[in-house]
Amino acid sequence: MDTVPKAEKAQGSGEAYPYTYYGTSYSGYGSPGHGDNQMQRSMQDYVLILRERAWYIVLVFALVFSAATIFTFTRVPQYQSVASVQVFRRDPVVMQVQGVVDNEIRSAEDLNTQVKVLESFAIVQRVADRLTGEDLKAFLAPYQKSAASSPPSPAEIIFRERKIVPVRLSLVLQVQYAHPDRHVAAKVANLFIDEYIAYNSRLRIEDSMKAVDDLKERAEQQKKKVEELAINLQAYREKNKMVSLDQRKDIVTEKLKALNAYVTQTTSRLNEAEIRWRQVQERKATPAQLLDLPFISSSQLIGQLVQQVSAQKIVMSQLREHYRDKHPKMIEAVNSLAQTERELSRAIDSTAAMFEADFQTAKRNDEEARANLVRQESESLELDRYAVEYSNLVRDYDINEHLLNSILGRMRETSMSSTIETQSARVVDRAAPALKPFSPNIPLNLALGFLGGLALGTAFAFFVAYIDDRVKSSFDIESVVGLPLIGIVPEIKRLDQPEKAQIVANNQDKQVVESFLTLHSSLRLKDESKRAQAILVTSTIPGEGKSFTTTNLALTFAAHGEKVVIVDCDLRKPNIHKSFRLENLKGVIDVCAGTQTVDQVLCRNVHPNLDVIPAGGRAKNPTQILNSKNFELMLSELRKRYDRIFIDTPPLAAVSDALIILPLLDGSLFTIFFNRVRRKAAQFSARKLLEVNVPCFGAVLNGLNLAVSGYYYAQYYDKSYKDYYVTMAKQDPGTVER
Repeated sequence: MDTVPKAEKAQGSGEAYPYTYYGTSYSGYGSPGHGDNQMQRSMQDYVLILRERAWYIVLVFALVFSAATIFTFTRVPQYQSVASVQVFRRDPVVMQVQGVVDNEIRSAEDLNTQVKVLESFAIVQRVADRLTGEDLKAFLAPYQKSAASSPPSPAEIIFRERKIVPVRLSLVLQVQYAHPDRHVAAKVANLFIDEYIAYNSRLRIEDSMKAVDDLKERAEQQKKKVEELAINLQAYREKNKMVSLDQRKDIVTEKLKALNAYVTQTTSRLNEAEIRWRQVQERKATPAQLLDLPFISSSQLIGQLVQQVSAQKIVMSQLREHYRDKHPKMIEAVNSLAQTERELSRAIDSTAAMFEADFQTAKRNDEEARANLVRQESESLELDRYAVEYSNLVRDYDINEHLLNSILGRMRETSMSSTIETQSARVVDRAAPALKPFSPNIPLNLALGFLGGLALGTAFAFFVAYIDDRVKSSFDIESVVGLPLIGIVPEIKRLDQPEKAQIVANNQDKQVVESFLTLHSSLRLKDESKRAQAILVTSTIPGEGKSFTTTNLALTFAAHGEKVVIVDCDLRKPNIHKSFRLENLKGVIDVCAGTQTVDQVLCRNVHPNLDVIPAGGRAKNPTQILNSKNFELMLSELRKRYDRIFIDTPPLAAVSDALIILPLLDGSLFTIFFNRVRRKAAQFSARKLLEVNVPCFGAVLNGLNLAVSGYYYAQYYDKSYKDYYVTMAKQDPGTVER
């Protein structure tokens, strides 16, 4: 018989055993695996989750829907009235006067500011103050009935119940107010818009009057400053004798111009006189040379004397032709010529002296003119310096006087505009008493309760599924635990342990018998499990029916003509002997200790083709016994005698006894009890089982509740089979299907 483990075969053939490691992350009923046998949840799986927990959904739905119903029908009806007010983009222009407060609506932020003003507690308080007398009694009546202590203030109630809603793409604001009395609701909504309009007007007037007071104070201060500047300006005029600065400046300017022209003339005259004087000085040694100067020769006296000298020289030349030098006429002519020449020389000297005197005079005139010009320029500069200071004083005075006039004008405009009645908003629609209450909205509340109940119930069902991590579905076994599901055993009720352990033989539950026949067929479909001679049966925790599965599966194989033996290797808490009502005085422990032989401990023909080897008591050192050579020899001996050897072992989560003997066997079966073991524990045990590299044929689900079998195992187990099987059994009670 081929006993080579499948994992070892896979190493040579290149095919791996379909084992997948699943991490600890978990969502819903389990996280899908990452191997070849990966499964994905379908919509049907989620529907099954809801079907299993339908009562949770019904309970939560009933609670939520009942709460919504009670809330709806116990609430006091509320009437809502709506008043609309239009906010002006800018204040109406009555006078071309700029307002003190800029109320222009330029953007969404400005409109939202008006919304906040409407929502402000200042408006709420003013509305509350307007409620007096009977209106106040009607307003507080609903709250006095329900309040055990003192009722809240009207302002608190209004602040809580009012609602400001801006109309989209417009400058219209809606004031919504709800109250059990529809007339009170309408009145409060109307008071809101009235107080809003009055508030803006009052605010504008208050700001204007405050601005007027500020302007008055500023005007008084400015007036004092103007008066002080006027006094300073007058004092400066008197100090510097500047009665008329402009007239004085014109006179000084005219004098300066005349002096400039006079200096130019004196300079020109000086230059001319200096030139003549220098020419005279150069020719002064010789009178004849002085006559070469045009301005000397042009003198009338000198001209006459020169002509006389020339005439006398001619006369003397004529006389010289007739007379000698000693002739009295010659002497007279010579003396006359000498006298004329002396007069000419004196005239020339006198003229030369005159030009020198002219030069000195011109020089003195030029110096005097320049001195006068310098004095006049100094006076002009001093006047300009005074003019700068004077101009500064005049400019300061004019500026402050203009500012004073502006303040006084603005004050008069503001004072006048504050008395003009203008509004920044107007009423569009006044609130009217509502014809029917808006709250409670019975259809809406019931619909919300209905849908909310379903939603919360569904969410609660999934939450319960999330925290419930017990193995119950094929998805859990195949995807989370990582083993193929090869058999399902229905739940057995009202039977003792021996009757359950031999239910295949006594045929007390035909569905269970049929499930083991199906498991038998599943094991014979594959060559690996079909050729397996020694099969280990284990579980995760105690109480999952591993011994029950072992005995009934062995009985099924025996019923099909194979020679079968059951070996109880649960040396810590043996159970096989109880299943068959056998003694447990000797068994595996004795064989491994060498005190008994297989034949001595073997319970033969417990059922046709079925023998049993009990544990032989409880062992203190089970791992040493199972690791002993005698245990291997016992298995070898049993292989020679039997077609099938079924080994019952302790649970994997508690001890490692099953892992010790598993390498000596041909395969294993993993028993899982429905809705008892947790996924992580089963996953961990299955992983340890597979790490031994001995084929695990699959998982057997034990104790399936038929009431929920259709939720998880419709593809494996159809309840219609029960009706068919039971009907056939009643028709032919003597028939036993094999």
